[in-house]
Amino acid sequence: MYSSIRTGRVALLFSLCFSSIVYSDTAQLPLSATTGPTPELPPPKKSLIPTVHVASAKGWTENGKPQSAPGTQVNAFASGLSHPRWLYTLPNGDVLVAETDTPPKPDDSKGLKGTIYKSAQKRAGSGERPSENHITLLRDTDGDGKADVRMTLIEHLNSPFGMALVGTTLYVADTDAVLKFPYQEGETKISAEATKVTDLPAGTLNHHWTKSLIANKDGSKLYVGVGSNSNVGENGMEAEEERAAVWEIDTATGQHRIFASGLRNPVGLAWDPDSGALWVAVNERDELGSDLPPDYMTALHEGAFYGWPYSYYGQHVDDRVKQQRPDLVAKAITPDYALGPHTASLGLCATGGNTLPSQFQRGMFVGQHGSWNREPFSGYKVVFVPFENGKPNGQPVDVLTGFLNDKGEAQGRPVGVVIDKRGDLLVADDVGATVWRVSGAK
Repeated sequence: MYSSIRTGRVALLFSLCFSSIVYSDTAQLPLSATTGPTPELPPPKKSLIPTVHVASAKGWTENGKPQSAPGTQVNAFASGLSHPRWLYTLPNGDVLVAETDTPPKPDDSKGLKGTIYKSAQKRAGSGERPSENHITLLRDTDGDGKADVRMTLIEHLNSPFGMALVGTTLYVADTDAVLKFPYQEGETKISAEATKVTDLPAGTLNHHWTKSLIANKDGSKLYVGVGSNSNVGENGMEAEEERAAVWEIDTATGQHRIFASGLRNPVGLAWDPDSGALWVAVNERDELGSDLPPDYMTALHEGAFYGWPYSYYGQHVDDRVKQQRPDLVAKAITPDYALGPHTASLGLCATGGNTLPSQFQRGMFVGQHGSWNREPFSGYKVVFVPFENGKPNGQPVDVLTGFLNDKGEAQGRPVGVVIDKRGDLLVADDVGATVWRVSGAK
């Protein structure tokens, strides 16, 4: 009896690892119902084997590109990159790109579900080869909207992600530390050794490895997004120490504190120009069904707790967590705006006086990397969330689509978004190996 069960599990594992489609449930709600300030939250659906619906990484055909919103146009600002994940615009107009991927983490994703997860990520285009581990500088010298200078600004990093310039100091968030480098405007190569500002949670588990980074207005503080080491605490809460949180780091001393917590995977960080609030895009948990729970964006309140892992979208209890904490659930704050379940909303930037049509002038752009745990797919696009008086106001508007082809393959997957010096929207497409430029149509 035991042998037949084990044989069945092995056969199931084998089939899952070589298939990109295994449905345990299908979404019953339209994405619009799970988006906005008051999303529908149906009862959770749990199963032994999670829904696996992976858009296999294909890349763009020659001359292929995504479709941009009416009144806009899109072109490749730079192509032929290696996993361009995150972007930063320097004051002189140069654009920095973190060419980066998953670091070695041998203790992550073990067991049956872990093997399925790693197989899904590989199909999605991540972890197929070692991370490039450098930051590339792109420069458009003739103003034609295409980078004609490409230089490696900093090399020998460790899965770098977030970047921020404060005066003549460039900060970089590696997967395991915040580093700083001297920088002079216009230079294309930084050869100086890094100075460590502070260590970040990492190690051989390091489930959510990306570390985003943003500075406050006067450069006295850095804010760093640190994701959880699990889906819902299944590796033990000791593995989650100072994770699932946004850190605040003092640039003068390197000392840090937890600014906000209970955020499963906080990635994109952006300042709202009207309210001055710090906003974050958060990836929520998996394996509760195709309709649940929504990823979200929210203004961060100092000292606030947002639920993970004990509850989702406010005080909706997740009973999978082994040691329940009703005291913390009672404190959990409901996020400001749902972005749809499993959209993998990563990139976030404020409008910043862009060249796009008037409907895109006040709000936030969101890069949605795309689902693996939902049927049908969600995400795989860049959207715009309109704001009024410092708060989201209305449904998201598609800005860049067409990342999936008619076979359900990923031609690209958007990650970081940023407004460049000329006011165009730049989008890092890691699977498509491209930085796209979206501007107002001429």
